Amino acid sequence: MIADPAFSPVIAPLIAFTVTFTLIWWLIKSNVLKILDHPNPRSLHTMPVPRTGGLGMVLGIFTSWAFLPVTLPVSVLFGVALLALTSFADDIVGLPVLGRLLVHGMVAVWFSVALLFETNGWMAVTIITLATIWMINLYNFMDGSDGLAGGMTLIGFSCYGLTAWQAGNESFAMINFCIAVTSAAFLLFNFHPARIFMGDAGAIPLGFLAAALGTTGWANGLWPLWLPVLAFSPFIVDASITLAKRALRGEKIWQAHREHYYQRIVRSGFSQRNTALLGYVLMFATCISAVWALRQDTAVQLGVGMAWGVFYLIVMVFFEHYLERRPGD
Repeated sequence: MIADPAFSPVIAPLIAFTVTFTLIWWLIKSNVLKILDHPNPRSLHTMPVPRTGGLGMVLGIFTSWAFLPVTLPVSVLFGVALLALTSFADDIVGLPVLGRLLVHGMVAVWFSVALLFETNGWMAVTIITLATIWMINLYNFMDGSDGLAGGMTLIGFSCYGLTAWQAGNESFAMINFCIAVTSAAFLLFNFHPARIFMGDAGAIPLGFLAAALGTTGWANGLWPLWLPVLAFSPFIVDASITLAKRALRGEKIWQAHREHYYQRIVRSGFSQRNTALLGYVLMFATCISAVWALRQDTAVQLGVGMAWGVFYLIVMVFFEHYLERRPGD
């Protein structure tokens, strides 16, 4: 990436917000695409809702990036575009699972090889490829309740941006802040009761960006690899534990379901609004602790990671005990 120090840190985020807000408002008002998410037995919503918000977010991100004096690698830019187009097609007509996974894998491999092969070798490429594919999909899995994925995007990428800014890389910080700001515009329409969903065209590219920019920041020495994991751990833990439990029961993990913890919380009687707010508190806490721990020594960082591991274990045990006794579940 090539950065020009003489640029305004306000223009690009302002453009990101304006473009995203305008496009999403137009998509809701015109309903020109007529792509609706109809409720089914696995849904938490009860009325058809447009699922085209991701188009406004992706276009807002790309437009704002054009005003930054920094160029992301082609593997990232093309990866976001390809994932958005493929996922939009899936939103419209539905694509085979294998076909979608092949696209996810191709994008993840290209990104990992381009970024890491020369300096880190095949082992790092393999690990980051698998992690990227998982992040792409788990972001989509967690986009099932009003305001939840939008909030994770706003808070998680703000954490990336703040950390990059503190490390002295303002251009990379602005790349992340633009993503966060597009999510803020989206949340104005997506917080419960949602008027629009981001759909796969939003969730899939955002999952890729969470992995790709998190890895890029690590490769450029802006943060250790544990920081992206901790920042996005509310999504990573819920999706990973839920899918692991389903796999151990011999269930088809690629099939839609309502067994994620956030879904079970809503089904137990906790509103989607309160579930999102509870999620925001957790997201803020993980990100704040990550930013704080980054300035501490290794022992403290290890302690923070262990403390969050114990916390998640206690919370999961509590919710398993609580939710199984709620009649709504």
